Amino acid sequence: MSAVFRMPVTHVLAVRNFRRYLLGQLVSNIGTWMQRAAQDLLVLHTTGNSGSAVGIVTALQFLPQTLLGLTGGVLADRYPKRRTLLLTQTAMAAQSLLLGLLTVTGAVNLLSVYALAFALGTATAVDGPARNAYICELVSRERTAGAVSLNAAQFNVARAVGPALAGLTVAAFGTGPVFLLNAASYLAVLYGLSTIRTDAPDAPVRPRPGPTRAREALRHIATTPELLLPISLIAFVGTFGLNFQVTISLVAITVFHTGAATFGCLSAAYALGSLLGAIYWANHGKPPTARRLTSTTMGFGALEVAQGLMPSYGSFLALLFFTGCAAVTVTTTANALIQLHADPHVRGRVLSVYFLVLLGGTPVGAPLVGLVSDTLGSRSSLILGGFISLITALTLSVSFASRSRSRSRSRRRIRITEPTPVTSSPFASAQPRGERQPDL
Repeated sequence: MSAVFRMPVTHVLAVRNFRRYLLGQLVSNIGTWMQRAAQDLLVLHTTGNSGSAVGIVTALQFLPQTLLGLTGGVLADRYPKRRTLLLTQTAMAAQSLLLGLLTVTGAVNLLSVYALAFALGTATAVDGPARNAYICELVSRERTAGAVSLNAAQFNVARAVGPALAGLTVAAFGTGPVFLLNAASYLAVLYGLSTIRTDAPDAPVRPRPGPTRAREALRHIATTPELLLPISLIAFVGTFGLNFQVTISLVAITVFHTGAATFGCLSAAYALGSLLGAIYWANHGKPPTARRLTSTTMGFGALEVAQGLMPSYGSFLALLFFTGCAAVTVTTTANALIQLHADPHVRGRVLSVYFLVLLGGTPVGAPLVGLVSDTLGSRSSLILGGFISLITALTLSVSFASRSRSRSRSRRRIRITEPTPVTSSPFASAQPRGERQPDL
């Protein structure tokens, strides 16, 4: 497997279909992150800096992931992924266009923002599993790891550029034009998807015929420790630790009393650290492991706790860079473990479970972060999220190591207690030259 991870990323970019897909996703994701930042600022402006309102709109955006996440995985494994993506990306563009028109005309209110956030989340719940599983169909297996890492890198480029552009655009023109720009950005990904060649040697494979059920993926996860560990860990980290979309805006406005441009700088610092972390792991020569996942999650939790204790804006900004690097290491490692260990015919459904726990916990975590922020202060929400991530990683690390030792002892006992066949000659047990002893 290590040879797979030594595949240069330039070899992945040489694949025409993947290159077009990646560039389209980059442009679209920049617009998406611009909208996310502008949406939070719009809600804060509309409600008089209510952390609970920001938490609610974020929860509504991710609630469909909880309700429809597994359905999205089933659809990803049942229907052609490119066709599914063309439909979902068009729906998301329409949502952004409507929100932009409402904001520009002054007709927007909190209820309409809530409704459109839920509509966006519904399209994303179907889009996410198909979009990520599609990567493995655009490239060969030896390029899969590099493709996953490059996809994480473009996502973090967008996360670095998007909020910064949003902050500057909102400061100059208001929030409405940001939503309209995001609607236009979907044209890039739609063009990229429509021009992918289906007759190329690296063309996507057809969906496997037969019934497609979510329980097959759940059974596969439960019997595969390499899948169960990252999904269990991300369930807690995604719910309580990775709520920076809410916490950064709250800290920027309620603690340091800054405006939209400074909020964009904080978001860009976090995303820049994430970008450099993704680039590093894209060129890393070793495959992902459970130990790396748990150890980096403990590091991420400690950094998030320290983040909540930073006394000044400068120190908070500087530490955000390292926190972003740790966060992307956690998510990229978990994603790569799942992509490599999931059976291809259930990969879409396994990824839907992963996104269910990564994003589906946000309807619980985001309002909780907002409530803690309103009650105890924005810093306390960071400290709580980091502490939960740290303790969860430590607990699962000990549990996984104990189970691994138990499995090793069981295998050794099986080898020791295996009866030796009775032979008629003292030399009959010797293994003939050229034959291989079967594995026990």
